Amino acid sequence: MDQPNNTNLRFLSVTTLNILITFFELVGGLLSGSLSLISDAFHNFSDTFSIVLSYLANVIGNKKATPKNSYGYRRAEILTALLNSIILVLISLFLLFEGIDRIQNPEAVKGAIMFWVAIISFIANLGAALLLRGGSHNNLNMKATYLHLLSDSLASIGVIIGAIFIYFFNLTWIDPVITILVSLYIAYESLPIIQQTFRILMEGSPDIDVEHVKSDLLAIPEIKDVHHFHSWSINENELMASVHVNLPDLPLSETEKIYGNIENVLKAKYNISHVTIQAECTRGLKKAMCLSNEDEDNDIRNGK
Repeated sequence: MDQPNNTNLRFLSVTTLNILITFFELVGGLLSGSLSLISDAFHNFSDTFSIVLSYLANVIGNKKATPKNSYGYRRAEILTALLNSIILVLISLFLLFEGIDRIQNPEAVKGAIMFWVAIISFIANLGAALLLRGGSHNNLNMKATYLHLLSDSLASIGVIIGAIFIYFFNLTWIDPVITILVSLYIAYESLPIIQQTFRILMEGSPDIDVEHVKSDLLAIPEIKDVHHFHSWSINENELMASVHVNLPDLPLSETEKIYGNIENVLKAKYNISHVTIQAECTRGLKKAMCLSNEDEDNDIRNGK
């Protein structure tokens, strides 16, 4: 995990670099007449906005839990990841329609200017993406921002290739075609993040085999039955669960030991960081009956 100071420095560096790229591509696109450069400039502008949102979400997400927000503020990063991804999809739709319009109404493009602007933009975008890559594996928010920047890098490659064909063969239709391909790629990369963030926000169950969980818990000798198991995510790294277990009529001190065993199993095998356990005797138990030692002795004396 990145330290907060390292993360802040990365976001600041990437934001500054992205503002410079946006201005550079916009001027280059206007001078060359390249739709893909102008579109990428707007894309970079949206990246800058997304990076600022990501930074704020990271700051909010690291705030300590309070009585009113007992699970903390980690969901701020999930909300931002969702917003970033939706922005990406909207941008991809804008680029798609603009590309189709440019195919129908072609305009002259200066391939040489387009080429050199795209080269410099590619280097800058790739550098910005690499700055965030290290923290993108365990953080959906940073992953969404990283994908923003990576898609810019790929867009620049497309623009470079297009500029070469335009300069040597005057194939101006390549410029909007590249724009359309990049827009489809952006949407393809963004939709899974939207799906995952929706599942987290809707309290959807993480990818856990409930039957395996029950089997593992039933392997603890004192547990007679397991039911009402529910799991959900605070963010992509923090899993929560609640479960009901049927136990013998034990003293509270013995029950707490079993709770510890349950927590250890769920933490070690399923990475569940917090679990709420409800112990029951017969409630919810389908077959077995739970009797205290005194009740069992009474039954034996009464011939039951």
